[in-house]
Amino acid sequence: MIPYYFLDTNILIYGVSLAADHQSKREIARTWMARGDWGISTQVLMEFSVNACRPGHGLAKDAVGMFIREFVDTRPIQGMDARMVVDALEIQSRYALNMWDAAILAAAKRLGCSQLVSEDLNHGQNYAGVVAVNPFLDTPSPAA
Repeated sequence: MIPYYFLDTNILIYGVSLAADHQSKREIARTWMARGDWGISTQVLMEFSVNACRPGHGLAKDAVGMFIREFVDTRPIQGMDARMVVDALEIQSRYALNMWDAAILAAAKRLGCSQLVSEDLNHGQNYAGVVAVNPFLDTPSPAA
């Protein structure tokens, strides 16, 4: 199955975070995570591993490891390779993005996703064939 959506690290973090100030975003993120039509990249897995263990989220390292194993076992995962680094450089230059966001867009495109769910990019903008969707705006989410 080719996923339609690519979830950025921040969606996964909000979905599992126990922080009280993430409550409003947690439910929205969990709705996205419950869908069956999304994938991620190895970069997202690594960013998730580092950030989900931060004290503000309330998760132990073994809990974070459990989530990562579940993602790996149940989701399409795009690995990073040299060609994707070059693709990310082109996206970075074309859209004046940081390299991390450009690499996520390159991974989403390689995985065949048409939309990147993230709060970090311009909602509705098409980045080299991948449209950014900010699920925390007051716009309806796509139907499940």
